[in-house]
Amino acid sequence: MRRALISVSDKTGVVEFARGLEELGYEIVSTGGTYDTLRGAGVRAVKVAEVTGFAEILDGRVKTLHPAIHGGILARRTPEHLRQLEACGISTIDVVAVNLYPFRETVQRPGVTLEEAVENIDIGGPAMVRAAAKNFESVLVVVKPAFYPAVLDHLRAGAVDAEFRMRLALEAYTHTAAYDAMVSEYLRGLLGIEFADTMVMAGEKLYDLRYGENPHQKAAFYRQVLGRSGLPLARQLNGKELSYNNILDAEAALALVCEFEQPACVIVKHNNPCGVALADDAAGAFERAFAADPLSAFGGIVAVNRVLDEAAAARMVEPFLEVIVAPQVEAAALEVFRQRPNLRVLEVPTGGGAPYTEWRTVEGGFVMQSADRGPVEVGAMKQVTRAGVSEQQRRDMVFGWHVMRYVKSNAIVVVRDGVTLGIGAGQMNRVGAARLALEQAGEKAAGAVMVSDAFFPFKDTVELAARYGISAILQPGGSVRDAESIEECDRHGIAMVFTGQRHFKH
Repeated sequence: MRRALISVSDKTGVVEFARGLEELGYEIVSTGGTYDTLRGAGVRAVKVAEVTGFAEILDGRVKTLHPAIHGGILARRTPEHLRQLEACGISTIDVVAVNLYPFRETVQRPGVTLEEAVENIDIGGPAMVRAAAKNFESVLVVVKPAFYPAVLDHLRAGAVDAEFRMRLALEAYTHTAAYDAMVSEYLRGLLGIEFADTMVMAGEKLYDLRYGENPHQKAAFYRQVLGRSGLPLARQLNGKELSYNNILDAEAALALVCEFEQPACVIVKHNNPCGVALADDAAGAFERAFAADPLSAFGGIVAVNRVLDEAAAARMVEPFLEVIVAPQVEAAALEVFRQRPNLRVLEVPTGGGAPYTEWRTVEGGFVMQSADRGPVEVGAMKQVTRAGVSEQQRRDMVFGWHVMRYVKSNAIVVVRDGVTLGIGAGQMNRVGAARLALEQAGEKAAGAVMVSDAFFPFKDTVELAARYGISAILQPGGSVRDAESIEECDRHGIAMVFTGQRHFKH
């Protein structure tokens, strides 16, 4: 008689699957809760202990780790292997349907203890899955309920082709690899190890994207298996599907807007902020951010850090926008957004995640770094000019410092009263970035604050700032020609503050 071993934590569809196997003449062997579920549904099943002749021990830690189980799974269907099984009184196992203890669900539960987490590290399950996957030519291994119907269809057809068997094996090894990656990530987090000698990361595909950055590129969106925050948790309330570029731009906007405690709005185009503003509410912040650069904001991605009400929505549906991101959208606001059926509206919970680490691929490898996020080091600000800094200028410096960290280098940001006036991004020289930001600010630059992501290699950036009437400059300092820039500031009565922190963004 053919035999199937079924032991699953996810009981979805398992009764129907077992009944289908039973109708095909399979004997069902099962364990614990799965056995109870099957017997309760009228499926004839036998306990693993009846097969092994050995009761579960160590509170269930050992029940399937036995030659009667693993011999039946691993035996190749050769005369020699079958002879050895017969001599040992072991029957072959032809189907293994196993998924693993709910480790992820356990460690994501508030207040979970290390003991609880460890008890939910599956041992026997991965061993059976890997054994069955290794012997995929003879054993069908099923780790996801989604595969139950296809397996039954193949068996009913009387033959299972090699490609399908290999696909099941691939899913099995991916399943156990992702499981081990979760355990690794959890323990690494407990130990505070940010950059281990060997790094593993597992992701689950949320959905395929129509294309990547350009139509000829393929793309898909994944979430980390232990991810607890960010866009993978977004709830899309309106609009067509997200694109690859939408996701990257929404991430840039969301990350920056979450830097602010006050109501704030960020508008992003091509992964750079083009308008950022603070206000008393979301509607006001959006109006100020949009007015900062309405030309660039056309087709932009917008993020706010407050609940979106009807008043804010009424302002946001007037211009053409691609995506709106908020922590919450009121029902009345959503009705307004539905006037634009293509406008993507996302609710994204904020907070709750571990310190963010960035991964970027290079051919044959990847680099990692801790993200340049969180509070700015206000205590590191050091005045270096004769002209002092007012309290308002200091507030604008801090505001501009937050914004500047999200602008591609070379980066210059001109701000005043909690709103960006001009942004120069991604230039090959610093004075070029300053020229773009100051030209955009125009007459509004007079009396404003200018913020730079890196030091001034020459005094030419200060000279340009003086021509536009900039009143104060924030920059890291550290150039061999710092004295020349300081002297030029003193000559024009410009206040300059050093931070000692560079913020390149590539």
